[in-house]
Amino acid sequence: MIKFQPLLSSSSGNSVFITDDTTHILIDCGAKIRYIEKCLARLGVTPDALSGVFITHAHSDHVASAGTLAKKYNIPIFATEETFSLSGRYLSSISRKSARLIAAGDDIIIGNLVVHAYSIPHDISGAVGYTVRDSESKFGIATDSGHISDEILENLTGCESVIVESNHDVDMLMHGPYPYPLKKRILGDTGHLSNVLCGDLCVQLAQNGTKSFWLGHLSEKNNLPEVAYRTVHKILCDNGFNVGTDIALNVIPKMWIEEKV
Repeated sequence: MIKFQPLLSSSSGNSVFITDDTTHILIDCGAKIRYIEKCLARLGVTPDALSGVFITHAHSDHVASAGTLAKKYNIPIFATEETFSLSGRYLSSISRKSARLIAAGDDIIIGNLVVHAYSIPHDISGAVGYTVRDSESKFGIATDSGHISDEILENLTGCESVIVESNHDVDMLMHGPYPYPLKKRILGDTGHLSNVLCGDLCVQLAQNGTKSFWLGHLSEKNNLPEVAYRTVHKILCDNGFNVGTDIALNVIPKMWIEEKV
């Protein structure tokens, strides 16, 4: 049975620990290495026990300490060719032996886990989401997506649990401090999912059997946990789902362990 623990999730850093109690992996590593080590210690896992780190894309909030972790503990890094190319200093220090090139559509078998990479619509080349499955369960993650693409729906359908992006409240974004070009980028087809779009995605997945939703990658300037939860909760309820009975709904905190990233 797949288990997962988000280590941090926001516009400033992201990482998720996934395990079947035998094989341990991370999806993204967007925090200082000391923080990642501290989180793993709380889980009772030494960093050198990780079988791999899977990177979604080359933005720093997803890849910041991946290279340092790989070099220090000899951990393989799985990423697309574009992500390796665009990550610059974050992955430049790892050896060729540690670099594992993948592409959207690949299945990567690690222990009893099958990690599947799929394309996501984000404004950087080579961006992917992941699903992880074993013989009993399937987990999925989709953040940094400008719209609900066919690939996202196809790949997350059948997951018991998912982490989905609930990045911003549109009103907060439009009346917030960001310059207009950045607002336009966030709202675009390769930007980020709003709370409402997240709710729509959750409904479609719930209609196909997903029972547990974790809202992640919340903007620190343009969203609040209670706003994201309330919006998605209402959309699920308006579509006939009883949150707390039919559906579990959670907002991932910015950091699992409170300290500066």
